[in-house]
Amino acid sequence: MAQPLNYGYGEEERILRGEVQKFFKAHNDELKLMNLVGQDPDPHRPPESLWDREAWNKMVELGWTALAVPEEAGGIGLSAVAMATLIEEAGRAAMPSPLIATVNTTYVLKACATEAADTALGEIAEGRPAALAITNRKGSWDFKATDVKAAVSGETTTLEGAAWFVQDAGKAEFFLVSAASEAGIGLYIVPSDAPGVTVVPDSIVDLTRDQARVKFEGVVVEAAGTAAGPGRGDAALRAALPAILTMVAADMCGAAEWQLQTTVNYAKERVQFGRPIGFFQAVKHPIVNMMLMIDTARSNMFNAACAIDHEPESALLYAHMAKASASDMAEHCSGRSVQYHGGMGFTWECFVHLYFKRQLHNQVLYGDAGYHRAKLADIIMGPVAA
Repeated sequence: MAQPLNYGYGEEERILRGEVQKFFKAHNDELKLMNLVGQDPDPHRPPESLWDREAWNKMVELGWTALAVPEEAGGIGLSAVAMATLIEEAGRAAMPSPLIATVNTTYVLKACATEAADTALGEIAEGRPAALAITNRKGSWDFKATDVKAAVSGETTTLEGAAWFVQDAGKAEFFLVSAASEAGIGLYIVPSDAPGVTVVPDSIVDLTRDQARVKFEGVVVEAAGTAAGPGRGDAALRAALPAILTMVAADMCGAAEWQLQTTVNYAKERVQFGRPIGFFQAVKHPIVNMMLMIDTARSNMFNAACAIDHEPESALLYAHMAKASASDMAEHCSGRSVQYHGGMGFTWECFVHLYFKRQLHNQVLYGDAGYHRAKLADIIMGPVAA
């Protein structure tokens, strides 16, 4: 099926973007963000999960957690393009919330297509935040790579091991855990307060999110908690991967747009040698390059989102393109945003560092640009023989 005009971005998405922008302007401007996550500049401070639970509750009331959930599971079932629009604005606001982790979990649960997964989707639609626990200690989320073992006995499964680099683990009320047994990879729904679950926070550079290692010690999962049985979990992860990569790319596009606009405004106001610094080509031209890279990354991102909706056979290819483009763009725009804020750009008091650090985290999350270009090469030319 061919993609529609403008990637399927229409009036519904424009209305959604406008409403989301109004919400973030009211609940998460730069000063509120800094007061929430930037109060302690001590590099040795203990890791914390800092977020506005009241704002999250309002997001739930607005139905945001239900947007990606299929109608049959109690949600609204919006397109991936609409969801990318929402996540892009969340990135522009650098909103500390479990929204992206929950949306990515939603896509994996949708791909499971089981009664247990549908029940969990209904809980997400009602506002329960969730997170994917699918990454091993080497940082791999490959469909068969997990450090969690599953021992299946009748109707119950016992989990042992740990999931690493779990995003927004401190906010999640349940985890979707990838675990291996003799029959293959399964996906299991585990409440964050279940007996045997321990969340060990990581110290990360991004102040707007949290990350953790989640340990599972004799965690018992009943049949109702099996989202995908052994041997079926890797297929669900593979099916959801394009959406996961696209949503991370959307977050980067939004954050970069903030960096661009903030840098442009500063270049208009900061006067040097009797003129605003934006007058000088050494500043003006690199800012234009920021804009061009953002436009390229955004086009790739919406192309990938549209493929999820209309060209699923090409979705993974386009998602790798989107993540590679967005990672390159995030690195470039972050560096320029700090550089062109001059002597104040690298200081803690300048809001720029919050976005710089969020982009550093995003840049390598689920693979950096080089990784995704290698995956593109494998798809287009075939894997290199050993």
